[in-house]
Amino acid sequence: MPQIPVRTGVTLNYEISGGGEPLLLVMGTSGAIPLWGEMITRLAATHQVIAFDNRGLGGSERGTGPITVASLAEDASALLEALEIPRAHVLGWSLGSAVAQELALAHPDQVASALMYATWGRCDGFQRAVLSALRLPYVHRDMESALGTAGIAFSPEGLDNPAFGELLAPMLPAFPQNEEQMQVTVEQWDADLAHDSLDRLGAITAPTLVVVGEQDLLTPQWQAKKVADAIPGARYELVPGPGSSHCMHLERPDDLTKILNGFLGEHSMTH
Repeated sequence: MPQIPVRTGVTLNYEISGGGEPLLLVMGTSGAIPLWGEMITRLAATHQVIAFDNRGLGGSERGTGPITVASLAEDASALLEALEIPRAHVLGWSLGSAVAQELALAHPDQVASALMYATWGRCDGFQRAVLSALRLPYVHRDMESALGTAGIAFSPEGLDNPAFGELLAPMLPAFPQNEEQMQVTVEQWDADLAHDSLDRLGAITAPTLVVVGEQDLLTPQWQAKKVADAIPGARYELVPGPGSSHCMHLERPDDLTKILNGFLGEHSMTH
């Protein structure tokens, strides 16, 4: 995969697929590019998809300085600049959706539309408890426990499917591979817990879609709804039923692609 130095002082690992209007994909906590599963291929049928590894994970350098949602948004902005893409649609999942919020606030000119999948604006007590529990195995560098607790990001149906292990096997390289990457992941969980945009979201001007699954326990639907309510004109899509988990893009990629493409089609840059 190509790598490119950006103005925030790191070299980022990225891949570009497909053609059409640019669509930047921002990954969630602990993940690298392969954790998008089939979404890249599906979205690349209609868009030029730019996927990248957040600093310190996958093939991207850690660099120096704190990892916060705002600093990750600067990395995303810097990547678009380095690739000479003046404006893109931005799809963020989980931590990536928080990054999409900060990017839309700090660099509105770069964001043609914001698609926030599995999002929140400020942790409540329930979400804080869940994220704190998921953070702990990374503190102790216990990858087995980290992958075990990650099950909460999937649906009951997915976890009980005998083929679940086979589905997840190709994803394992997308998770932290060493001590340094586990430490970066702890810093990402801390960024998740500290994320607080709720009182600023009203300033987002990009057309915004908020999509969340009914079974999502990491960024519960009521948290996503608060984000949609705070952004002027945002569309809120709640996906019900089996497989509507925090990892809906792995469990129900068809349904998610349909929702995303519907919104992107309505907010094409040429309209």
